[in-house]
Amino acid sequence: MDKVYAALPDPPSEIEEEKVEEKAFGNFFAELESVELPLGTTLRSIYDDQPNAHKRFMEKLDARIRNHDREIEKMCNFHHQGFVDAITELLKVRADSEKLMGQVTDTNRRLQDAGRDVTAQTEEVICCRIQQRNMATTVEKLQLCIPVLEMYSKLKEQLDSKRYYAALKTMEQLEKVYIPRVSQYRFCQIMAENLPRLREEIKEISMSDLKDFLESIRKHSDKVGETAMRQAQQHRTFNSAVAKQVHTGHYSKPVYSLSGRTHTHISNGLLTDDDAGDEEEADEEVLTAQDLVDFSPVYRCLHIYTVLGDRETFENYYRKQRKKQARLVLQPQANMHETVEGYRRYFNQIVGFFVVEDHILHATRGLVTRVFTDELWNMALSKIIAVLRTHSSYCDDPDLVLELKNLIVICADTLQGYGFPVNRLFDLLFEVRDQYNETLLKKWAVVFREIFESDNYSPIPVETEEEYKLVTSRFPFHDPEIEKQDFPKKLPMSQSVPQIYTQVKEFIYASLKFSESLHRSSTEIDDMLRKSTNLLLTRTLSSCLQNLIKKPHIGLTELVQIIINTTHLEQACKYLEEFITNITNVSPETVHTTRLYGLSTFKDARHAAEGEIYTKLNQKIDEFIQLADYEWSMAESDGRASGYLMDLINFLRSTFQVFTHLPNNNNDHASMSGKVAQTACMSACKHLSTSLMQMLLDTELKQISMGAIQQFNLDVMQCELFASSEPVPGFQGDTLQLAFIDLRQLLDLFMVWDWSTYLADYGQPNSKYLRVNPATALALLEKMKDTNKKNNIFSQFRKNDRDKQKLIETVVKQLRSLVNGMSS
Repeated sequence: MDKVYAALPDPPSEIEEEKVEEKAFGNFFAELESVELPLGTTLRSIYDDQPNAHKRFMEKLDARIRNHDREIEKMCNFHHQGFVDAITELLKVRADSEKLMGQVTDTNRRLQDAGRDVTAQTEEVICCRIQQRNMATTVEKLQLCIPVLEMYSKLKEQLDSKRYYAALKTMEQLEKVYIPRVSQYRFCQIMAENLPRLREEIKEISMSDLKDFLESIRKHSDKVGETAMRQAQQHRTFNSAVAKQVHTGHYSKPVYSLSGRTHTHISNGLLTDDDAGDEEEADEEVLTAQDLVDFSPVYRCLHIYTVLGDRETFENYYRKQRKKQARLVLQPQANMHETVEGYRRYFNQIVGFFVVEDHILHATRGLVTRVFTDELWNMALSKIIAVLRTHSSYCDDPDLVLELKNLIVICADTLQGYGFPVNRLFDLLFEVRDQYNETLLKKWAVVFREIFESDNYSPIPVETEEEYKLVTSRFPFHDPEIEKQDFPKKLPMSQSVPQIYTQVKEFIYASLKFSESLHRSSTEIDDMLRKSTNLLLTRTLSSCLQNLIKKPHIGLTELVQIIINTTHLEQACKYLEEFITNITNVSPETVHTTRLYGLSTFKDARHAAEGEIYTKLNQKIDEFIQLADYEWSMAESDGRASGYLMDLINFLRSTFQVFTHLPNNNNDHASMSGKVAQTACMSACKHLSTSLMQMLLDTELKQISMGAIQQFNLDVMQCELFASSEPVPGFQGDTLQLAFIDLRQLLDLFMVWDWSTYLADYGQPNSKYLRVNPATALALLEKMKDTNKKNNIFSQFRKNDRDKQKLIETVVKQLRSLVNGMSS
């Protein structure tokens, strides 16, 4: 504990306490004597500090006052004498100051009197200075207002001269620069209020100009498109000429500028003399969209709406209106397919529309975009293809379809030069090509019909060597035997053959015209030509031949000549293939080369002609048969053949002589002529035999006498004599006579009355009457039975007649049993 107490500090001594108290009261007095500090705080500190502090403070204050009194007294004693001296001096100066005051008063009076005029003049000067200051201020303010008024006057002039874009720039300067300087004036406020109205007027006027432009461009699209397509065609022609000059080294290339100027540069960089001389004419002739159309309304309106901050509205309006115009342009006239001018006008409008859009795309920034033009083009392309498909289907003139193809190619080349994809247009040309081929086929069908109608169907007579060369120059005919003959002579074909051959070549030329400018390879063109030629041969020519063969006025002689003609045309097919090969320079040995189907065409026509020969022969035989007038109840024959049958045989003899004119060369095609004649002769004999048999077995013929059978037998004998006379060479043995074997055996059976042999040998392969059918014999026998009953009513009283009648009845029963056995 002692250590703790030792560590504590010693209590303050009385002397130190007095020093502290003295210092504290010194601070209080300093605060009280200061006029800046508030007294309340100081007095509160004095009374609140310690007990009895007020008493001690008052004691200290009294001491302080006494101290100050002593200092004041000491200072007064020090300055008293000086104060006395100063008072004495002031009393002396008083008299002088009164004198001076009088002088000053007098001087002031005289000065006032003298300064009255100066004061008046000074006031005038002040007024002048104020006016001068006002004038300077006015001039300064006017100098600020004059540029505003000048700019506003300039704005009015720009509006009057329709310089709207410049007017908007002037408005912008007025609003941002000039009007804020003098905005406190009323006229400036009126100007500021008037500017928005002027902007709206400019928008309306520029929009009106744009509408006028859109209306104008719709009218001028035709001219723009026509010019663009003409330039594209000239450029393509120029390229073709350049391609021909490449081998000679003289190559020139056109350089096209946006202004429409065209210059021709040679490889050495200089203009040729001829081109330099014709440059002005070329510049005048070459026109572009800028030369034909004033685009300033679009540019002006675009700038105006851009400045006004409403560019998007303008772009949307322009694109919307152009879409509407595109739909109008793509809408064709109802009679567009009737003339080439209708198609040309349609393509001119389309090309003009997209040439303008391409110019707008490149001349403006963002008014139309590539996406927008591509979308517009795709829409237009679909519509164009649909329209052309519809209207081309109405075209029946190949020249018009060819013109349409040329317009499509030029249109595609033109728009392709402006960056538009045109593959679908070239694909459409394949459909147009099919339509072109159809129209060509229809046209050549008329040509072939006219040729066939004008043909005399007789061999071509040749009188001189020149005539022979003229025919062979039109048709590839070579026959050594005919060439050895002397003039005059005849060529086996008729005049329609060289005409048909020539027209087929003309058709190939016409088909080739469509392939021009299609950018196709020689192989494709060769394939197109061969396919179209095949269609001509297999459809058109074949149909015309078939119709010709079926015509009623075509007789046997004409049919024979048609067979001859088709044979020569068939042989000429190889020359047509060579003709196509020479045009396309494509070897016929190429793997994908299409062959001509002319061989099958002419073979089918020849077969049809042969069939028609057989048909007409049979029809002619039927006509003669209808002239037959047998007396079926005659007692005995006339002893000679019927007149109608002799006429028929004479007709057949003369007819089969015609077949000697058929080609009979050793080649595969001509060797069929003998077969045609033999087949025709056999067909005629069979048909004649069948017709005679039907005449005997006619159900309407109820009775027939033995005399009629004998007469009929004479006629059949004449037919057999005709068959044995070999009317057509080439038959072996009695082949032709076998056509009448059925009739011969039937008539022999009745003429000999050899029923026992017939019934005994029936069914035997070596039967004498093998070809006699029991039903046929029964039908004819019943007709004879009825005749015997009717002709001799007393036959029942004669024994021979009764026996014969019984024999007939017996034979009839046996024949019926045979017929019934065959049917069961």
